[in-house]
Amino acid sequence: MSNNKKIILQTQCWLDNIIIEHNLCPFAKRERDRGSIRFCVDDNIEIAQALEHLVLECERLEQEVSIETSLFIFAELVQDFDDFLDLLDIANQLLIAQGYEGIFQLASFHPEYQFADSFHDDPANYTNRSPYPMLHIIREASLEKALQNYPDPELIPQRNVDYCRTMGIEKMQQMLENCRKEQG
Repeated sequence: MSNNKKIILQTQCWLDNIIIEHNLCPFAKRERDRGSIRFCVDDNIEIAQALEHLVLECERLEQEVSIETSLFIFAELVQDFDDFLDLLDIANQLLIAQGYEGIFQLASFHPEYQFADSFHDDPANYTNRSPYPMLHIIREASLEKALQNYPDPELIPQRNVDYCRTMGIEKMQQMLENCRKEQG
């Protein structure tokens, strides 16, 4: 099995067994069931090339309306969380420069994700921890439409934080580790 296939399987495991099963994103199941989530592995080792690939992925989303959203997964790059945050800032600026402001937005996930005011072992960080560093490219129009039909969407982040804390650090770590072991 290729490394990219393994990365996609582990990411799908995370999506299915953590994000969807525990309802951390109430909109993910519908798109997963429809097959409209694209899993794109970027194996570049240079930031400039990875950012070029990110723009190409946005162009693909623009052209292929059957793809609702894309998980842009970094196989090699930005394993350090601070480096990832720097790349996220550049990527957001790049989307604006490419004319994608108001069309796409980025959500960020990383194996070492840590909220600014939290400790590293706070289970709340697992709302954004994933097997690999990744950017979730979201269509803003679709997100706005989904939020209109969802009661109290502003409560989702706090609900997720509370839920992960209730689950506890060992359970959250184990669930993520199980997906990292996924081989297909």
